[in-house]
Amino acid sequence: MTLAMRHTTRDLRRRNRAALLSHIYHIGAASRVELVQASGLSSGSVSNVVGDLVNDGMVAEVGSEDSDGGRPRALLRVRPEFGKVVGVDIGETHVQVGLFDWTLQRIASTTFAIAETSLEPEAVAWMVGSGIAKVTVEAGVDPATLLGVGVGVPGAVQPTADGTAVHAPTLRWSGVRLDQMLATSVRVPLYIDNCARTLGQAEMWRGAGRGTSRSVVALLGVGIGAALATGPSSRDATSSTSEWGHTVIVVGGAPCRCGSRGCLEAYVGAEAVLSRYAELSGGRPIEAVGTEARLAELAARAEAPGPAAGVLDTTAEYLGIGIANLVNLLAPDRVVLAGWVAEVIGPQILPAVRAAARRHSLPYLYGQLQIQLGELGTDAVALGAATLPVVQILATGERLPAR
Repeated sequence: MTLAMRHTTRDLRRRNRAALLSHIYHIGAASRVELVQASGLSSGSVSNVVGDLVNDGMVAEVGSEDSDGGRPRALLRVRPEFGKVVGVDIGETHVQVGLFDWTLQRIASTTFAIAETSLEPEAVAWMVGSGIAKVTVEAGVDPATLLGVGVGVPGAVQPTADGTAVHAPTLRWSGVRLDQMLATSVRVPLYIDNCARTLGQAEMWRGAGRGTSRSVVALLGVGIGAALATGPSSRDATSSTSEWGHTVIVVGGAPCRCGSRGCLEAYVGAEAVLSRYAELSGGRPIEAVGTEARLAELAARAEAPGPAAGVLDTTAEYLGIGIANLVNLLAPDRVVLAGWVAEVIGPQILPAVRAAARRHSLPYLYGQLQIQLGELGTDAVALGAATLPVVQILATGERLPAR
């Protein structure tokens, strides 16, 4: 066999391995017969590839299902024990580090508040490294055995000749080489991407986006982001980000951190909501310290009629207008409100958000839409980041080499 033929055979086997592993991972359980039908491969090829996946500890037989008159068929699932991944959420109020098995079940988590801490890249890199050390020690996991680390950042990630550079205006980062700063604490494959995009992928895989072919996942925090996630099924879903928070909803309106005026973020971002309450003459000053705690206090006050409730009503109206713009432009099947702000105030404002979006959307587009809250909770962005190494494993069908 020539060298070219050996390479072709190896590449074909790798593609088959990746395709079958991805199918099993996303479907949850599949028989060999189902894999043959889904992949178009021969039963012999499927058996060979599945045998390799079982021998490598990635897949295991976990039971059986009845067949049409024949012997029960063995079911295959991915083995959670195959490995662990870390997902990191770098936000404007906290850095959260989560340890997950590679099926994305949480094992341990730790959070560093940024209320009194600088957002200098070196300080953030230290928190990330410390967080990885803490969650792995807590779980008794050797960091060198991790399948990979994914990091979500509130900005754009640009490839460079030897890695990536992060451009995050809200953090005042320009061309920050976070990958290099993490080199001493992360010795396994490292992936950095926009946090809204990774969150969109996670919601499509494991959360509120399941079962749709076109969803917008909104990340609500101090800043506002959105990802358009598309795909005929969850396993085929791809996610791309937009600067939704910097679309103008009020001409000549409130100043935004981006330098423009009237941006959506200037009306529904966490600091904007708190500032609007502080400007009211009838509102009692918020006593809590830190953006997240202050917004939680505002939400608690809004349970009763008064200035706080009025502020949330106004926030819902602006958010509904922003969603209507997405509906009229992109015609999604579903809009998912996620992120820590959605976690804090989402249940209170969701009915009013839906009503405002309905008023400002084209009726025939709104009629096919669902607006709902994210399902992944406070781990959502960290879990989204954890999908980054998982995506690479599924794409190659094998564990990736250490850095």
